[in-house]
Amino acid sequence: MPIDLTRIERDVAELRPELSDIARKIHAHPELRFEEHRACAWLTEAVERAGGTVERGLGGMSTAFRARIGKGSGPRVAVLAEYDALPQIGHACGHNLIATGALGAFLALSLQEAAIDGTVELVGTPAEEGGGGKIKLLEAGVFKGVDAAMMFHPFDRDLLAHPTLANMYVDFQFRGKPSHAALAPWEGASALTACLETFRLIDAQRVHFTDGVRVHGYVTNGGQAVNIIPEHAACEFSVRAFHITELERVAAIVQRCAKGAALACGVEVEIIARRGYRDMKNNLALARRFGEHLGTLGRFPREVDPRIGTGSTDMGDISHAVPSIHPWIAICDENETTCHQHAFAASAASDRGIDSMIVAAKAMARLTRDVLEDPTLLAAARAEFERS
Repeated sequence: MPIDLTRIERDVAELRPELSDIARKIHAHPELRFEEHRACAWLTEAVERAGGTVERGLGGMSTAFRARIGKGSGPRVAVLAEYDALPQIGHACGHNLIATGALGAFLALSLQEAAIDGTVELVGTPAEEGGGGKIKLLEAGVFKGVDAAMMFHPFDRDLLAHPTLANMYVDFQFRGKPSHAALAPWEGASALTACLETFRLIDAQRVHFTDGVRVHGYVTNGGQAVNIIPEHAACEFSVRAFHITELERVAAIVQRCAKGAALACGVEVEIIARRGYRDMKNNLALARRFGEHLGTLGRFPREVDPRIGTGSTDMGDISHAVPSIHPWIAICDENETTCHQHAFAASAASDRGIDSMIVAAKAMARLTRDVLEDPTLLAAARAEFERS
């Protein structure tokens, strides 16, 4: 007997009070990357209350988990939950809704477990905000053998396959020579001057970046005291581009700027480059089917929107290993606010935010059913993935 779509609609709707409660608790208690202990507990306890079994400590991370339902040798589908927050502005990226939307899809399908030929996995993925939890799970083999992976992300509009940027991080540690800033400033070599000059030099190079490149940074150490020529200073930059080749080219420019600033100021610089995330390879076969389900639920998304920018996600790394989707679902009016703003954080706890999370849960559960039961869809997703 196939999975009943009508029952999915009803069951997700009936789960709304529990999902809403968990989403708002996660929102009210924001936890930073790798520290999402309460969020992880609320999500896993919900699975266990429903009779499920949870594998904790997945990939060596205390706040990662996996729950499984299904049987047989059919397809494996992973529904991914994010639940980390941002410093200062909490859930201004709406990860509380991502987590509970994934939970809702999983719990609704678990109520029809007897009809599942294959496996559905709810994977709790910590530290999307700069920690790369999904990459750690990928390296641990968690996604080996998975046929399709999915999640949704809150936004100010509905989009099926908007691109994301590959990115990397670069830390610059400048070391100069201290001296009394009033008595003998000429005897010092300012690490801070070199640090600030790096920003100016990078800004001067932006005209040479291709469209879509983003380079942004902040000072992490601006000196030790106002009356001392700074001996130490540091800054961190994120470098982003649509493709890895441009990312590498721009990263080399950024590093050259820091070296030039250090040379001009007579100080030393240590450069520490850290891996970021890959670009998102949206699987259109899956994304378009997801869009069809959204249409059934009264939402009519565009595939992309060239009017707006984009960010980076470790879901990009998953998409290079498994056919994947990362659709965007509106939780506010278009252009009202966007990710990483205080007003967006408020939207992530609003009734409208909960409404959109419920829609996403229904659409992901419906798409999961299609992957499990429609071999034509699965074959198309695999063929597209292999071609790209």
